[in-house]
Amino acid sequence: MNQQVNLVTLGVEDLKTSRRFYSHGLGWTPLLDLDGIVFYQIGRGLALGLFPLADLGADTGHPATPGSPFTLAQNLDSPDDVDKAMQRARAAGATVLKEPQHAAFGGYHGYFADPDGHRWELCHNPGWSVADDGSVVLTAVEAPDTEG
Repeated sequence: MNQQVNLVTLGVEDLKTSRRFYSHGLGWTPLLDLDGIVFYQIGRGLALGLFPLADLGADTGHPATPGSPFTLAQNLDSPDDVDKAMQRARAAGATVLKEPQHAAFGGYHGYFADPDGHRWELCHNPGWSVADDGSVVLTAVEAPDTEG
């Protein structure tokens, strides 16, 4: 696995309040602002996501609590790479919180906790890319129809 972090996601009590704080209070410009999550670029190839606390807990498969609700994420090139990275993490002693699977956002992802309980998301998001100048390019992706 490459030694990099692409996305830090903070679980927030009130998305509207947090959006106002980061966008108006700090003057940050959203990279992508959807009903249930907001992303900001915070460094070369690095983004910060704000995600409702309950939704973050539901997405990881384990409750998130105030004060420690965040995830580190690595975006990989393919679903197969996600599966392989999860296997390596498991073999190294990670606790798998959510097996890799198709995601509601249209990509493929899974979660594990490191030996200290820090949550990591391994993800393939086809709407994520980094331009040559380091700018994150993030677009909404249609989720595949997995029913029927």
